[in-house]
Amino acid sequence: MSRKMVAGNWKMNTSPAEGTALASGIIQQSNPEVPVVFGVPAIQLLNIQKLVSEQDHFFVAAQNMHQVDSGAFTGEISAPMLAEAGIDYVILGHSERREYFGETDELIGEKVRKAIEYGIKPIYCCGEKLDIREAGNHEEHVGTQLQTALFDLSAEQFAQVVIAYEPVWAIGTGKTASPEQAQAMHAHLRSLIANKFGAEIAEATTILYGGSVKPANAQELFSQPDVDGGLVGGASLKVTDFANIIAAI
Repeated sequence: MSRKMVAGNWKMNTSPAEGTALASGIIQQSNPEVPVVFGVPAIQLLNIQKLVSEQDHFFVAAQNMHQVDSGAFTGEISAPMLAEAGIDYVILGHSERREYFGETDELIGEKVRKAIEYGIKPIYCCGEKLDIREAGNHEEHVGTQLQTALFDLSAEQFAQVVIAYEPVWAIGTGKTASPEQAQAMHAHLRSLIANKFGAEIAEATTILYGGSVKPANAQELFSQPDVDGGLVGGASLKVTDFANIIAAI
């Protein structure tokens, strides 16, 4: 079974009308053979889910989710709500959630387990900032993130998880991660997964790259043996750019 996937994270962008037009345009310009996931603002989940429900290979992701089923958590969305709405994926632990909302790997791990409980596939984000990369501690740092959040899952549970590696230092900084740097980290993560859960699960785990994927670099990135696709930010907001990235996979 292919590990390949392309996911777009729209972040806090697009109105409902704009989002419907964006998703419709991408669908019209694309003929994917791998899963394509739209990570959309909460207000658009139902609209985009309705749009993709009649399409092959297109899916919707929530951009976040609370770790308990229900309660007095104003403004939050729960796993059972997403599951009933037919949402297949949820992005968890994004670097912006960590940076701006103080999310820890322990908390993200709770969210991951809750998503799996309700049949929603988590796209678990991990990655390092520039000071950690420059100190040479990037593999240890990202490995610790992975182990803290995910390594108390059972093998069966872990098999439901998609990993997204985000080199935070290469996003909006003018610095670029090379395909070789991306491959090195992806291979490291896959080796950690193999050591914990076995070679078969490691070989089947989708590991996406989330460091400013663009049409110009997508093919070279996706050609790396352990880079299974991308979690795409800005380029996912442009029909032609995202369609070209889908084509590159």
